[in-house]
Amino acid sequence: MIDNASKKAFADLGCTYQPVALKFCFARPEDIPQAGEILSFCQFLKLCQDKGESFYIDVDNDNCHGRLALGMLPKQPFAASGQAGMDFGIYRTQAPNARIHNEMPTLVHGSVNFVIFCPLAKCNFDPDLLIVVADTEQADIVMRATSYISGDFWESKTSAVLSCSWTYVYPYLSGKVNHTVTGLHHGMARRKVYPKGLHIISIPYQKLDEVCIAIKEMPWKLPALQDDEESKTLMAERMARWLEMEKANGGKIPPINV
Repeated sequence: MIDNASKKAFADLGCTYQPVALKFCFARPEDIPQAGEILSFCQFLKLCQDKGESFYIDVDNDNCHGRLALGMLPKQPFAASGQAGMDFGIYRTQAPNARIHNEMPTLVHGSVNFVIFCPLAKCNFDPDLLIVVADTEQADIVMRATSYISGDFWESKTSAVLSCSWTYVYPYLSGKVNHTVTGLHHGMARRKVYPKGLHIISIPYQKLDEVCIAIKEMPWKLPALQDDEESKTLMAERMARWLEMEKANGGKIPPINV
């Protein structure tokens, strides 16, 4: 379970859209209401952020392909043919879109029947995913937290359509943090879910403890990127130490301007 100090750290980012915890469930959740809306899967994240309350959805709440990615329904033959992607003008022929349907990450059919959406501040369970929607400055902090301890590379894996598969299923299966940019994906753009240019960061349970430690421990403002005299002095002292370390080991570092 995410500790209160970590919840506060994420809240202190000041994201316009609050972070949301997700849980994939085989059995119907107890003591949590079912959403009354019928929307696309990507819209339920925004609904949770707008309402500030927990809810769950099932296959009947979702009117798009999120339920296919989650295995709530088997893949549909017509959708998998790729015809729609060609008719939308996203792909030259049906074949590239068909490729997406064949290669997109999906969960085993019937293994997930319900999905809980919960604002991080109110989360009292171990999330399968934590989704952060952030501007670039906030995303810089979150992404650095994903590599501050491990040194993991930052990767973005997605597609023009079915971004739900890459945002929700791929991180869950791979254990890798994934990130995308709003405005690049057909379904969310058509529905105007978010303004363009925001970063959607998906943190899977495999990385969540590490990220929570890092975001509390690491500096949010890097001294080398600051213009104040204190930061410049600090960096000058550290760089001078580099020269001493290199000299002590017989090498030489060219002069560096702070």
